[in-house]
Formats: sequence, C-alpha cells, structure tokens
Amino acid sequence: MIGILGGMGTQAGLDFCNKLAVLNRGKTDQKYPIFTLYNKSNIPPRPKNLKKYYNVLKSLIHGCLMLQKNKCKFIVIPCNTAHYWYDDLKKKVRVPIISMPKEVYLHTKRSCKKNSKIGLLSTEATIKTGVYSRYFNKDFELVSPGKTLQKKSVNKAIKFVKMGKIKEAEKALRSAVNYLIKLKCKKIILGCTELPIAIFAYKSFKKIKESKIFIDPNLLLAQVSMKKYKKN
Repeated sequence: MIGILGGMGTQAGLDFCNKLAVLNRGKTDQKYPIFTLYNKSNIPPRPKNLKKYYNVLKSLIHGCLMLQKNKCKFIVIPCNTAHYWYDDLKKKVRVPIISMPKEVYLHTKRSCKKNSKIGLLSTEATIKTGVYSRYFNKDFELVSPGKTLQKKSVNKAIKFVKMGKIKEAEKALRSAVNYLIKLKCKKIILGCTELPIAIFAYKSFKKIKESKIFIDPNLLLAQVSMKKYKKN
C-alpha cells in the first residue's frame, strides 16, 4: 500500500492521487493501486516556519508514523518544500520515503546533457533551502526568476491555485515561464505542487506526459510510486 502524506496543500495531495488513478486509467478496479492519503492539513506552513524547524519536523513525523502504523510499504510527500526536512524525517520512520527532488534530478540526468541550463519555478523557501540545488548543482546550471518576478509571477500563481483561481494562476505564471524559456533552459521544473495545476489544468493528460520542457514532480512521483508499488 502506498502512503501519501498530503495536506501541503490539499489540492496538491489530491492532484497526486488523481495522477495515480489516471496512470492506471482503463484498468479494472482491482488493478488500481491501494493507497492511503493522510490529508494532514494542520502541518505548520513550511515557508513561514523554516526557523521553527522542529515544529514542522514533529508534525511530519507524526504524519509518517500514522501511515507506517497503517502498514504502508513506502511513503510519498507531494510537497517540494517539505523535503527540506527529508533527511531528519527518514531517520525517524522505518518505512522508506521517496525523495521527490532526487527523482526529478535522476529523471533530468537521463534526459539532459551535463551542464544544461535547468529552470526552477518554486516557492522562495524551496530555493532558499536548496531542496533542488543540493542535487542539481553537481551536474546542471539551475536557474530561477529574480526576486521581483518571483513575487509578481510565481508567488502570485501559487496563491491563486490555493484560492482555486486556476485561470488567474496560469496567467500570472506566464511571465516567469517566458523568462526561463528566453534563457534557453532545457527543462523547467514546476517545483511547487500548485504550479502543474496552473500550467496543465486545461490540457489533456496526454499533453502533460508528452511535455517537452516542463517537468511535473507530482506526475513523476506518481510514476515512480507505481513502479515501486508493482515490485512490492
């Protein structure tokens, strides 16, 4: 059984569950994966609590232990910023926890040449804590929008998705995406789980899977989860 620690935010967790389902579309009910979603929406806001490290860690541990208690074989966390706590979290939990940023890095390594320019759209906290740079800086040039564009475009888009205003989110994000495309980034990581919702909300699932430039960590995590699930 797949354990999903959600609630960061709720739409991101549901988006992950939906992608698990869509990856198995057309199969009988019994062929779909068995999973438990713990929508732990009371986890302290990650970007606002970087200095209160152990408050967030304690809540994340509590969530993972609940999934462990329910006999989940492995755990996924559909939240990029939450992986700032990943190293300490996995020390407290017996069940394996898949690292989303690491899987994105491995995927990029397979599909892009070394030293390629890779764009990252994410929360300011994800950039500040090096959730992705710890992996990518070894082999790639990781690029993010400047402070002004981050606030006016990326932050605004994330906020709109959380408010359920998807069209507004897509429109707000365009300038940041165009900036990274102009810099000739080979890939753009949608490194906040709200951002794929903004980009792909009105596109078919086939187009999401076939996207040549965007990397959707939530979709990639779902694909990796299915491979691991089938092995168990």
